[in-house]
Amino acid sequence: MNKLESHMIDLLKRLKDEFGVVAVKAEFEAEGTRVDELLRLLELANKVNLKIGLKIGGCEAIRDLLESKSFGCDYIIAPMIETKYALQKFVQARQKTYGDDKNTKFLFNLETTTAFQNRQSLFDAAVGKLDGCVFGRVDYTGSLYMSRDSINDDVVTVAACEAAALSKSNNLEIVVGGGVSMDSLNALRTIRDTRLTRFETRKIIFSSGALDLPEIEKGLLTAVEFELSWLKNKRAFYEDIFTEDEKRINMLEARWNELLKTV
Repeated sequence: MNKLESHMIDLLKRLKDEFGVVAVKAEFEAEGTRVDELLRLLELANKVNLKIGLKIGGCEAIRDLLESKSFGCDYIIAPMIETKYALQKFVQARQKTYGDDKNTKFLFNLETTTAFQNRQSLFDAAVGKLDGCVFGRVDYTGSLYMSRDSINDDVVTVAACEAAALSKSNNLEIVVGGGVSMDSLNALRTIRDTRLTRFETRKIIFSSGALDLPEIEKGLLTAVEFELSWLKNKRAFYEDIFTEDEKRINMLEARWNELLKTV
């Protein structure tokens, strides 16, 4: 474990102990997390007894589900669920790979205007089959052809509140993500007035109770520091791979060029 990874463990411990963090997060979907990266994140999380949330690549990503099961992920999120049929495919994939496993929680992403229009049928199909819903604000805003800067606008918060209300009435968890920052705190508290289980940045998942902490802004800042450290460590890792054979390549090229002169 290198110095930067030790620093990340310290950050995660602080996030857990002081700022209500319950899990770290990876994505096979938009983030394109590689298996070796996920294993590294799992090791860091295990060091401080945090859970792992993983967004898989789609509603029927069987390989992703098999890998998540072998790695021991705690939350599985299926992206871009827009129809009842897609949600049913996710339920079937869950049953095929996890069977009657009760330790892992499965959630679907409601993150487009199409999904929002179909929200009642989605929640009806999720009851008794899945554990909750993640409302993705960035993609939802994009599906309305609004700028990313609009994620805290009332129209987005109202939609999230409606998803929260359906989660409450169906006894499902509701998680809010997408562009979560200090500017999102008022919107998150408004959603929580209806129902909110967790909220998440790209890499860090907070409990909803973290919103009551007087220094929650510092918690969000620490989450950004963790993500920045993660990306720097990832860059260094792949730079090492990129350059590990450079010396031998240079030697062989020089030898090859000398041999060419003799031909």
